[in-house]
Amino acid sequence: MKDESNHQQAVELLQQLGLKEYEARCLVALSRLPQGTAKEISDISDVPRTRVYDAIRVLESKGLVEIQHSNPQRFRAVPIEEAAETLRQEYESRTETLVESINEIEPVQSDEDDETTHEVWSLDGASAVRNRTRQLIDTADEELVLVIGHEAAITPDLVEQLQETYASGIRVLIGTPNDAIRDRIRREIPDATVFVSGLEWLESSSIRESDDTVITSMLLVDGETILVSSAHETDTGTVIEEKAVFGRGFDNGIVVIARRLMATGLFSTEEPKIADE
Repeated sequence: MKDESNHQQAVELLQQLGLKEYEARCLVALSRLPQGTAKEISDISDVPRTRVYDAIRVLESKGLVEIQHSNPQRFRAVPIEEAAETLRQEYESRTETLVESINEIEPVQSDEDDETTHEVWSLDGASAVRNRTRQLIDTADEELVLVIGHEAAITPDLVEQLQETYASGIRVLIGTPNDAIRDRIRREIPDATVFVSGLEWLESSSIRESDDTVITSMLLVDGETILVSSAHETDTGTVIEEKAVFGRGFDNGIVVIARRLMATGLFSTEEPKIADE
């Protein structure tokens, strides 16, 4: 049963990376064989034999399959690590082309004021939240304050980026609600200023016992840009359905409130206080 599940997952992932269903099925079938004929591939993949040849031609053009011109023809997949690297490069190339194409499209002028400071935007999905977090950290010029409410927020990419941010001369302050998270931060980012946030309620709600929502992190960049992410915590301690709200502007209400909340516990450190009015 597990083998069937892995097979289907592999096919679906290959489709997400740009292959059509028959192409994905043929590639997965070949990954299970040292080499195979069209008939053998068809038997394993449930792809009609006449369509196997079309799929194989596409896979060969992408550098994912090799062909032996014998009678009958025999096919074999390139090593999975090589195939994965080929697909990754193609995916990145398409992504770069997409960015270039969209950036070259002439923007439509809007009547709205681009400098509005009282708007709050929402993001949905762990990937979107992580990407926005990375993007905001990159914009820091002077100070970065991060209050971590759940250990799930501490990813290897985040740790590396915070280390690079500190090395660039930007002040990095990290608040934690408990000893376990605080000790981990001090081990992995020893140069950052770590303080007790005083926001123990970030880990769980004291209002409703049935509320499984946790604040995973609060990020404040240069005192005027805030990102607050939340998620649902399962019985095993993992977080799912991550969401975030984002606001910008020194006078933005949510930024002002978050800035003052995040300062809780910071005043006991030797670092300067978070900028406020």
